[in-house]
Amino acid sequence: MSAYLNALGLICALGRGQAEVSRNLFAGDCSGMRAESGWVPERVLPVGGVQGELARIPVELGQQSSRNNQLLLEAALQIEDEIRQAIHTYGTSRVGVVLGTSTSGIDEASRGIAEYLRDNHFPGTYDYQQQELSAPANFLADWLQLSGPAYVISTACTSSARALMSARRLLDLGLCDAVICGGVDSLCKLTLNGFSALEAVSDTRCNPFSRNRDGINIGEAAVLFLMSRQPAPIALLGSGASCDAHHISAPEPSGKGALQAMRKALASAKLMPEQIGYLNLHGTATQHNDAMESLAVASLFPAGVTCSSTKPMSGHTLGAAGALEAAFCWLSLRHGQVPPHVWDGEADPVLPALQWARVGEPLEKNCLMSNSFAFGGNNVSLIIGEAP
Repeated sequence: MSAYLNALGLICALGRGQAEVSRNLFAGDCSGMRAESGWVPERVLPVGGVQGELARIPVELGQQSSRNNQLLLEAALQIEDEIRQAIHTYGTSRVGVVLGTSTSGIDEASRGIAEYLRDNHFPGTYDYQQQELSAPANFLADWLQLSGPAYVISTACTSSARALMSARRLLDLGLCDAVICGGVDSLCKLTLNGFSALEAVSDTRCNPFSRNRDGINIGEAAVLFLMSRQPAPIALLGSGASCDAHHISAPEPSGKGALQAMRKALASAKLMPEQIGYLNLHGTATQHNDAMESLAVASLFPAGVTCSSTKPMSGHTLGAAGALEAAFCWLSLRHGQVPPHVWDGEADPVLPALQWARVGEPLEKNCLMSNSFAFGGNNVSLIIGEAP
């Protein structure tokens, strides 16, 4: 059964909405990555933050106020007309919400706990539900007054890719007629300090697949698709997942789990590797991730495939990354271009050579793959393409 991607709302370091994000994405614009202090003690780090004021949480939902939900509301407002039309057509019980996140409102919770430890009371704005992993789906369902399935998947950096897979299952099972799906994560000290403790954060703009790569940059984003069986030009054609469970944080070095996920996605879409016109790599710019992913890609695409990592432009948006990079594929189909690979051009001689996308390069085949890999060996590949 086809899962059509009828609408897309997004906000990230590249901008707000399809037009601004597309313009900056295809130009290879990294200006959204800004060096900032205050996140990690005694370090100035590039982060992919959203600049400017965000949409205000409605007063009646004030207890659910968090930056995470504000970002989510920004994305939802971009496609509110399409969402409201789906609710009118199918009813409140037949529209679901499936999102991915890793931060939820933990930043607000951290500041609330800090005030409690200092002053022996929580701030008036603190509410425990802000930090629950279910918070984004609960907020969106409450805002839209939906009574269908509403839940969050949190599998680190594959969270929102898995949310798209789960949304398709709800359609296939007949439990929903439309699903609002995607992901959201916001910048916060907890994640930045956590990755810093793992020695995985770079002091400069990340440099995926370079011999000089030395770690990730963190970003924030919110991405929402409206998925349904209502025909549209673009669809989720296939998906594949695996879990190699090699290590709590390091990927399986041979890339076998990543390769398995990609092969499953191709089988699900009934496609051959040579039918893929572009591959959005997970491409975090860490030593181990880039090494294993390049091995997996070279094994699956011996003749090569145009590919890039978009994280130097958006940052690694963690729980939102899978949906954000699926959205970049969606935008590629709309504009007939592929996102360029932004790096220093110094290939790692130890790794297989890959076919890097350039600025202005056209999309020549209308099936695209997007990879997401997470802690614990959790791997997901999605295939977005022209609807059959």
